[in-house]
Amino acid sequence: MPSALPLADPAPLDGALPRSVAEGSADRAFGVYLHVPFCRVRCGYCDFNTYTSDELRGAKRVDFAGQAIAEVEAAGRLLNQSGAAERRASTVFFGGGTPTMLPASDLVAMLDAVRDTWGLAPDAEVTTEANPDSVDADYLEALARAGFTRVSFGMQSAVPHVLATLDRTHDPDRVPLVVDAARRAGLDVSLDLIYGTPGETLDDWRRSLEHAIAQKPDHISAYALIIEDGTALARRIRRGEVEAPDDDLQADFYELADRMLADAGYQWYEVSNWAMTPAQRSHHNLAYWTGEDWWGVGPGAHSHIGGVRWWNVKHPAAYAERIGRGESPAAGRETLDDRTRFVERVLLTSRLRDGTPISSLEPRGRTSVASLIADGLVDPAAALRGTVVLTLRGRLLADAVVRALLDD
Repeated sequence: MPSALPLADPAPLDGALPRSVAEGSADRAFGVYLHVPFCRVRCGYCDFNTYTSDELRGAKRVDFAGQAIAEVEAAGRLLNQSGAAERRASTVFFGGGTPTMLPASDLVAMLDAVRDTWGLAPDAEVTTEANPDSVDADYLEALARAGFTRVSFGMQSAVPHVLATLDRTHDPDRVPLVVDAARRAGLDVSLDLIYGTPGETLDDWRRSLEHAIAQKPDHISAYALIIEDGTALARRIRRGEVEAPDDDLQADFYELADRMLADAGYQWYEVSNWAMTPAQRSHHNLAYWTGEDWWGVGPGAHSHIGGVRWWNVKHPAAYAERIGRGESPAAGRETLDDRTRFVERVLLTSRLRDGTPISSLEPRGRTSVASLIADGLVDPAAALRGTVVLTLRGRLLADAVVRALLDD
């Protein structure tokens, strides 16, 4: 969740949704995202809406769970008033920030509010992000008892100098300990990795992959480092203290990851995500990529219901003030037109292993498929079955593929 919020129309203070969100709602899955914006330190590369203790003027971490619960309860009323179909939450995701900066009892209370407001589907996926040094066995067991099913650890790297450049504070040796604790608690495990850090070599990246694979997680995400304007790392690069990531080297990193993960039994299902089985994919993130409905709770959180998208005020103090007055925390809102929804659908589904149906493309986009196959960017066998699926080369050049598919 980038820290800069987009420009759009003001959102109504009562948060009321247009009746249009009810159309087709019974056929869409519903998820809940809870943004916990607290971190112990600010990582130099991070552009997310997060705050350390020194940046929390006007807000108290101890009050956050109650504020989030108030938004969940208001969300339930607003969805009922909109006429949208009653749906249990099929996914719940606690992100941040570092949600596990809060006591386990706070996360449990927020999950209980979701359960009381909408109910949870029988096979609901309930995930929290965590840093390896922000949880222990007791914490993870408390989450599992409350209904959490999955934990996503921000491992990022197994190499100390890479972690130091990223301003990550955990010891790589702690990763196996928390993965084991999560498994003993009955939780599925995902590990998040970052590649392309200034100073990182291909051997460093291989070492991180080996360390991650050795833990036998259910799911691995591997993201290319993006240098965001305004971050400490961007300033260090601008001053010449470290070198900017090299695109060719990042491609080498990705190819190594895909090869090693495939050899270990993982299948890619989105350009940056691999899972052991389809059941172990991140179903919450899949709901984003396939245009389902979700309600985002917390400062800066984004929501999407039936083609209406909105986002909350960013700072925890502003969020607390809105909630305290009984107002919607939404800062802006937009209703997506048909063209925007089409573009976003192609942009997102083309990154998935399941691909984009060729029949859903516009005429010139359909015509471009043959040249994409000739360039080695699209799988010819999948295209014969009527779907655009990226090859490994296509995943490396996914933006170019999308431009071709959207050519009008």
